[in-house]
Amino acid sequence: MQSLASWLTDWNALFGQREWPVYCTADEVNIYFVRPNLFNSVNLFHFLCLFLHRCCPWSRCCGMGDFRPRTVWLGHPEKREQRYPRNVINNQKYNFFTFLPGVLFNQFKYFFNLYFLLLACSQFVNELRLGALYTYWVPLGIVLIITMIREAVEEIRCYLRDKEVNSQIYSKLSTRGTVKVKSSGIQVGDLIIVEKRQMHLRLTSVAHSSPPLPGSCFLRTDQLDGETDWKLRLPVACTQRLPTAADLLQIRSYVYAEEPNIDIHNFIGTFTREDGDPPVNESLSIENTLWASTVIASGTVVGVVIYTGKELRSVMNTSNPKHKVGLFDLEVNCLTKILFGALVVVSLVMVALQHFAGRWYLQIFRFLLLFSNIVPISLRVNLDMGKMVFSWMIRKDSKIPGTVVRASTIPEQLGRISYLLTDKTGTLTQNEMVFRRLHLGTVAYGMDSMDEVQSHVFSAYTQPTHDLPASRAPAATKVRKTISSRVHEAVKAIALVHNVTPVYEANGVTDQAEAEQHYEDTCRVYQAASPDEVSLVQWTESVGLTLVGRDQSSMQLRTPSGQILNFTILQMFPFTYESKRMGIIVRDESTGEITFYMKGADVVMAGIVQYNDWLEEECGNMAREGLRVLVVSKKSLTEEQYQDFEARYVQAKLSVHDRSLKVATVIESLEMEMELLCLTGVEDQLQADVRPTLEILRNAGIKVWMLTGDKLETATCTAKNAHLVTRNQDIHIFRPVSAAGDPLFLLHAYEVHPSSTGHSQFPDCVDPRASILWDGGNDVSMIQEADCGVGVEGKEGKQASLAADFSVTQFKHLGRLLMVHGRNSYKRSAALSQFVIHRSLCISTMQAVFSSVFYFASVPLYQGFLIIGYSTIYTMFPVFSLVLDKDVKSEVAMLYPELYKDLLKGRPLSFKTFLIWVLISIYQGSIIMYGALLLFESEFVHIVAISFTSLILTELLMVALTIQTWHWLMIVAELLSLACYIASLVFLHEFIDVYFITTVSFLWKVTVITLVSCLPLYILKYLRRRFSPPNYSKLTS
Repeated sequence: MQSLASWLTDWNALFGQREWPVYCTADEVNIYFVRPNLFNSVNLFHFLCLFLHRCCPWSRCCGMGDFRPRTVWLGHPEKREQRYPRNVINNQKYNFFTFLPGVLFNQFKYFFNLYFLLLACSQFVNELRLGALYTYWVPLGIVLIITMIREAVEEIRCYLRDKEVNSQIYSKLSTRGTVKVKSSGIQVGDLIIVEKRQMHLRLTSVAHSSPPLPGSCFLRTDQLDGETDWKLRLPVACTQRLPTAADLLQIRSYVYAEEPNIDIHNFIGTFTREDGDPPVNESLSIENTLWASTVIASGTVVGVVIYTGKELRSVMNTSNPKHKVGLFDLEVNCLTKILFGALVVVSLVMVALQHFAGRWYLQIFRFLLLFSNIVPISLRVNLDMGKMVFSWMIRKDSKIPGTVVRASTIPEQLGRISYLLTDKTGTLTQNEMVFRRLHLGTVAYGMDSMDEVQSHVFSAYTQPTHDLPASRAPAATKVRKTISSRVHEAVKAIALVHNVTPVYEANGVTDQAEAEQHYEDTCRVYQAASPDEVSLVQWTESVGLTLVGRDQSSMQLRTPSGQILNFTILQMFPFTYESKRMGIIVRDESTGEITFYMKGADVVMAGIVQYNDWLEEECGNMAREGLRVLVVSKKSLTEEQYQDFEARYVQAKLSVHDRSLKVATVIESLEMEMELLCLTGVEDQLQADVRPTLEILRNAGIKVWMLTGDKLETATCTAKNAHLVTRNQDIHIFRPVSAAGDPLFLLHAYEVHPSSTGHSQFPDCVDPRASILWDGGNDVSMIQEADCGVGVEGKEGKQASLAADFSVTQFKHLGRLLMVHGRNSYKRSAALSQFVIHRSLCISTMQAVFSSVFYFASVPLYQGFLIIGYSTIYTMFPVFSLVLDKDVKSEVAMLYPELYKDLLKGRPLSFKTFLIWVLISIYQGSIIMYGALLLFESEFVHIVAISFTSLILTELLMVALTIQTWHWLMIVAELLSLACYIASLVFLHEFIDVYFITTVSFLWKVTVITLVSCLPLYILKYLRRRFSPPNYSKLTS
């Protein structure tokens, strides 16, 4: 139940998190790959689940009580043991009956809106009425109508979107064959066919799959966890052997799934087929699931729906993004409170000067009404409209194409950034990995010596010298042979220990029958969960050992001579962020040897490999060069050792309770005394113009912090390459803190952790003028918690950019976003807000002078249309045209980022500038009113004509005085407002003597009063620019 804006934010927050489970789990649609006839985008079901949770607070009535494990029978939703949430979304805030009261409540729950409502309602009391009712109700009504129109448009959009999503058609297997069903009609237990590019709902395990690989499918999860590379998903083995997908309805089988939880990277369940002989019982893991917010990349899949509605993990991980209020809005609210205090004080002073005579308490209320203009009702409307204009300017800037504004309420915050916390991979860097270094301990190979590696690999497969007895080879040959053998073993290990899958495409269409059969190099594309993996496999191909085929049980390598090496994949241990390593057990079909290969981060591999004296030192050296280091090792296993391990491993995987712990314990029994083969180093290159952009930010006074999970040496090197720190700058390293008495303990308490705990710690540890710049789906929580979140559309998908307040396509665009648009938005909003306040204080000062002269009477100076027209058609357009003003050109703002530094002090809107505008308002209001009283003739209506005309002209001239760079729309606004006032005089005979305003006496009196009120200010402005010019004035001359 959210507006369109928050719905779009939820769309982003919905997509899952890699490190911060607070935001997204992909279990929305748990699909058992019953048969891969269907690969589609899992996003739809995810949304359905999220919105169901939002729209139905009465969860127990919908069967959404305590979360429990469930047994789901394939194709028989009627056998369910408990009630599950419906697959329906409702993203609307209101319905037909609650729209009007809901909008009114949301408007008047704030003090100042309620204040203006009470003012308008007070006019129904005769003792408090000061004039026509429309004087107070029309301005309030205009504000409410604009708000209702905006809310109505958002509600209609939400309704149409909800209707479209709920009406999506899917194919379902049933006893009547394949039938069409709306997404809102899908239930837990249904067998749904998910097709390529179709929006995927809520399936959980893969029961059956089709090409590209028999019994498997590829999944894109960029909108779930921020990773754009494809991931391999596997079906339930026994269902894959069924002749057709329809046979799934003929077997007695069910899935036992764990209770819904927030972990998107793990799943525990079992698949049981009761009518088998003997009965089949298979374990299910994350590899058998399709989560919502993922897309089937190729093939088709049949899956069984396991979780829906509130039970979806993405829903459980999604929290409502906080409503962000910029520092500028807080400052304006503070000034508004001061104005309200002034309103009360002035009213009390007026009554006190009457010596509290008569019913003085009624007089207090009348003066509160009389001086209500001190608190301008149009301030909020003008600022909101200004924010919309600033957002539009950002989107239309051709020099930062693709920039999107999703939080149109805080564009001024871009002009107040003091700290920038930025990600490294994908934000400062391109997230495109290039292999740079192979280190064997005694010898290292860089990019300039890869031909030596290639020759060693070539000789290992073409020369039979390694089969000869050592005694028949000379000593020198034996040494060369040893180096060659080590290089060959390292390259072979790198070519085997990964999760990369070669995909063959012909003319853009996957064609296994031809391209894969001949292993066509031109048709082969590598897909993996990490660009590091792909870069390593591409490197082994460049040195002669090519990965040409892979499925869930085998792998094929091609040697430089064209020979195909076949390996059977016995076990696969994927990389996790907890273990920081991955492993694979393979059997060489030509020799029967069983080998356990493993690679991972040096911090975990150091305790796994055999003792050596070079690992730590060389890892540090490579990291200091900016390389990401992986340690590769192996361990040979006998058949008996492997059979013992497999028995224990299968038993652990079938466990329902503490499965992860038991599986990890079994795997760790192999991870001992492994042979260290090599170190690999890959480089993630910087994005374009990162260095000059960081230089601009530094000169603008913005402190940039780079947050990364890389090794300290790698992060330091990247920081120096990006000129985040200078080459000779000292870098302070904080040692680990364990004791509460340590002086650094308090500092560590304010760390920003990129994990699930960082979500709650972040708001308290960063300056309120901090910005977050991130690119990954796992970075959503940091972005949403920041005061100003900026997302980069990078290799890790669009989730971060979708969840951000602002999104850019490249890091270098951040400079113009802040230096030009942020600076202009803040300065223009400051000028606009202060001028709206000045406009209100002017007329309030005139009212105070008028009441004082006439014995403190609570009689309004202006009534009816005059008071309404003053803040609308007579002055609205010139005042609002200030959103087009600028002090310097955008090129100058980019060339001199030091101009941005001045904004960090908050000088455009401060108590000092506020006080100056208050004094100007009092001066001009007093001059106009006293001048009119001094020069008026016999009729009171002449006072109104002289003072009001002088007031309008003064406001128009003050706008001209404030403008620094004229825009043609500003001139149009000035002339249009003046024309509207002159034209309306014909219809204002009730308030103004039409004949009098055509006389020379009227004209000279108005001219004199206007000159006296404005000319001194023009002179002061000239003197100030002459003797104390602002910083930018020299740049504009």
